[in-house]
Amino acid sequence: MTPDPLVAAELPAHLPEYLGRQRWFPAKGRPVESVAVSETTALVDDGALLLDLCVLRVRFADSPVPEHFQLLLGRRHEPEHQLEYATIGAVGDRIAYDAMWDHEATTWLIDALADGRQVGSGDAAVRFVPEEGAEIPRGMPGRILGVEQSNTSVAYGEKSIFKLFRRIAPGVNPDLELHRALRREGSEQVASLQGAVEGALNGEPATLGMLQDYLGNSAEGWAMALTSVRDLLAEADLYANEVGGDFAGESRRLGETVAIVHKELRSALGTGTRDGASLAAALTTRLDAAAAQVPELAPHVDGIRAVYAALDGEITTQRVHGDLHLGQTLRTPWGWVLIDFEGEPSSTLAERTRMDSPLRDVAGMLRSFDYAVYHQVTLADTADEHEELQLLRRADEWAVRNRSAFCDGYAFGAGTDPRSEAAVLRAFELDKAVYEVVYETRSRPTWAVIPLSSIARILEDTAEKGLDSSDSESDPHISL
Repeated sequence: MTPDPLVAAELPAHLPEYLGRQRWFPAKGRPVESVAVSETTALVDDGALLLDLCVLRVRFADSPVPEHFQLLLGRRHEPEHQLEYATIGAVGDRIAYDAMWDHEATTWLIDALADGRQVGSGDAAVRFVPEEGAEIPRGMPGRILGVEQSNTSVAYGEKSIFKLFRRIAPGVNPDLELHRALRREGSEQVASLQGAVEGALNGEPATLGMLQDYLGNSAEGWAMALTSVRDLLAEADLYANEVGGDFAGESRRLGETVAIVHKELRSALGTGTRDGASLAAALTTRLDAAAAQVPELAPHVDGIRAVYAALDGEITTQRVHGDLHLGQTLRTPWGWVLIDFEGEPSSTLAERTRMDSPLRDVAGMLRSFDYAVYHQVTLADTADEHEELQLLRRADEWAVRNRSAFCDGYAFGAGTDPRSEAAVLRAFELDKAVYEVVYETRSRPTWAVIPLSSIARILEDTAEKGLDSSDSESDPHISL
């Protein structure tokens, strides 16, 4: 759709400064060459509020391929005080702002989904598509949630949550695709899908947003794990299983939940296979690109390559979460729920929708357990060497206990123990840690030591026990 001439002419001048302040804009370490308005769709074109879905085309210096980001753009003559944070700048005789903070705009969104509205016609239409049987509230303003980084969400009471995808690409977003598949399976391990906003980008279908059940009475897995770690470190004379905040029981239940979701995805979308040598080549390419960006990886490159080179045979694949960690889990009163099925943010849509080994998700969770404990110890401000060694021993104890409990739960739910495929699991853990090194180097340089230390530990363990070791000593089965 042709962009609004006034918006296209005047908005871009304000965007570099505004985008640089947004958590969802991935510009850290990436110089921006240009920002332009690619498309606009007028949702409300008359009255005190003008409301558009606005697609931005951003070119980065490190890539010849532009990326596209989305704004729900509001314009008013005199925006209310609470919109000051979201203000972008003057466009014509109005002030433009991010309308996800505007109660009137978010009320329009939920009503459009409840009504099943369509704006525009043909391939360029924006469609608000409710799921059959979904109970969508009407006439209710959304309240912004500040917990996300890559997208923006608003909650409607305690019933619904709407997510606006900030980075968009041609094709169906896997978050929508997999939630639709899991809804068909009657999954109780995800927040049920209520509806979606669908449009087009570059003439191809694109997912713009989605509405789900809101799980307000829940706790994030990452926060629960951090509390458990703090409890352990505060009790110097107790073992992990003796501390009141022991997390192993939850880790086991979480492992079972992940296994159930994998079963449901297999039932809904089938399975495939991938040649081990092909996987090794892909992982090695990622490693080489990361090592070129982060010199600190150099001492580990040969050891990581050796782990990758050991991959052979056929590896079973299916659709997976793709970016699973404790921050993508919620503990509700009735059990664990997985959220945010978009996949790894830096990957292309084609990569995020491709079948992969379920062990990638398992490895992501194992890395997350390591992060939860080692980031508190590694970054602790202590000058006492004895105290530091004691903290590291306690961290090892917590990590082993919870990694093992998670694998026990997964084995119970899946019928196969992920530790029995140690070579593949270890390769995925290293691949995830390499990704983390690049991310931390760009975003939080003082944290890069965490994945670098993990890589060193994994390679040391591999050298001691062999590439195919199931690591039964460091990952024992846990009795709860």
